[in-house]
Amino acid sequence: MCGRYALFIDLKTLIEAFGLSLPQSPENFTPRYNIAPTQQVLGICQNADGFRHLKWFRWGLIPHWAKDASIGNRMINARCETVHEKPSFRNALRYRRCLIPSSGFFEWKAEGKGKQPYFIRRKDQAPLALAGLWDSWKGPDETIESCTILTTEANPLVANLHDRMPVILSPSEYDTWLDREVDDPGKLQSLFQPFPSDLLEMQPVSTDVNNPLHEGEGCLAAAKSSTSL
Repeated sequence: MCGRYALFIDLKTLIEAFGLSLPQSPENFTPRYNIAPTQQVLGICQNADGFRHLKWFRWGLIPHWAKDASIGNRMINARCETVHEKPSFRNALRYRRCLIPSSGFFEWKAEGKGKQPYFIRRKDQAPLALAGLWDSWKGPDETIESCTILTTEANPLVANLHDRMPVILSPSEYDTWLDREVDDPGKLQSLFQPFPSDLLEMQPVSTDVNNPLHEGEGCLAAAKSSTSL
């Protein structure tokens, strides 16, 4: 699964890495080291003319048909194997796909009486593109645009910690994922393969990240006592 991640690259790198059409300075764009469900997260969408742009979402997808917004708290991830058939996600898979940029994500391993967090990122420290879906929900007094992150089976590296990992797309796959004319879920299945282990690295980090209220570079500090996998 993917329940916590970070995004601390600068705006210039973000624009260049994801081919954003125009320089953008989204409001409240600051380095984040411990992004948690229900918080605002940055996504990348593509309009009908093929131009990519930044957009804020609440993490935890609220289907447009939901009676209330609380359902989103349980919709932070969508399994790629069944996403095309689940009522909460199947329409978004066809028409509302996005990229969730990330510097890396966290996963936990039981060690002794506690759980040791690990930070997983690309070896070259390039940003990751997590496959996301989004929807727009209208309540009595507000409209909420929200998202979820797709997951797939873990590659051999991440499998040391968990049997699932986020769907990570390569730059050559961005166009297919964001193309609004691709509305056949079958044409997207090839994108759901686990990201290659040899392109990733992971390290144990401070247990500060266990608390979603903690923020800052300290969340990525090396663990005081743990063994790298």
